[in-house]
Amino acid sequence: MKRSKVAIACQGGGSQTAFTAGVLKSILDNDIHEKKEIVALSGTSGGAVCAILAWYSLIKSDDKGSQPLSKRLMDFWHDNSVHNYYDKFLNDCMVNYFRAIDDGWMPHWEASPYSPMVKAWSYLFQGMAPNRKFYDLKKMLQAHVDFEEIASWGMPQRPVLLIGAADVLNGEFKKFTSLKGEIRVEAVLASAAVPSIFPAVQIGKEAYWDGLFSDNPPTDELLFSEFVGKENKPDEIWIVQINPKGCKKIPTAPQDIIDRRNEMIGNASLYQDIQKIELVNRFLKEGAFIPEFGAKYKPITLHLITMSPDLQNRLDYATKLNRNKGYINALIQDGEERGLEFLRAQGLVN
Repeated sequence: MKRSKVAIACQGGGSQTAFTAGVLKSILDNDIHEKKEIVALSGTSGGAVCAILAWYSLIKSDDKGSQPLSKRLMDFWHDNSVHNYYDKFLNDCMVNYFRAIDDGWMPHWEASPYSPMVKAWSYLFQGMAPNRKFYDLKKMLQAHVDFEEIASWGMPQRPVLLIGAADVLNGEFKKFTSLKGEIRVEAVLASAAVPSIFPAVQIGKEAYWDGLFSDNPPTDELLFSEFVGKENKPDEIWIVQINPKGCKKIPTAPQDIIDRRNEMIGNASLYQDIQKIELVNRFLKEGAFIPEFGAKYKPITLHLITMSPDLQNRLDYATKLNRNKGYINALIQDGEERGLEFLRAQGLVN
């Protein structure tokens, strides 16, 4: 029986994308790639980090030995969690500071990551840190993904990886794709380069900011041959969503207003992509295309995998910066549970 082709799109959201790691863990640990053809993965920001870890593991699945495919994902998030008092103190101070700003108790000081003062404070805190890698996303990624090995692969055909970023200089949306051999550590860093925290990432003559400005995550591009190849167009797209679509009441407190604004902004490009796909699906179902053209295409099935409502209601914008170990583990656990619920609903696990 021919297996259905699946693409997995991972929305960005800082530390909250530990939830995405949990969802991907449920998919990898249950060998879904043997029941479905996972033809592509895409991601933005923290979603791009999770996507590349899963993609790299899937391509190397033939030589995984006795290690579960999700080990690389879990090892990364273990390293990306607080493990000593120094890091815990700085982490808690940062989260509480941003929460106080959102509540209106503290002034918001605009600072550039290029500022000599910001650089000096950064060097000072990192120089005192017991684990400097904790503050260096590039080194952390390189510890779990061999980018030189990826370069030696050339252009792997399946699964394909798409990473979203935004070109600062010309305002264009960039999709780094493994189909063109564009996957390197700088592409992931570019996708996660929040302008108020990180300097733009330069690749050649171009400079890039966070992919949240472009696609969060790349979704409709998963249907385009120029990004994924003619043979990798999916029958289904599974979207791991971080930002909730709705809320229970009109926000009135400063922090609640900011949280809701950021959620809606973070979802804007995703729902635009979904609307495009659903519009084409409707045209196909209603016979709007001539048979010779329409016969090549069929409606795409879309699925959203979201956090449990109880967990989602406890999160605010500041928690996207939180790297507390217990918090990260709770997100991963919820992701794994919600992932399993989804897989059971699809009849893929018992």
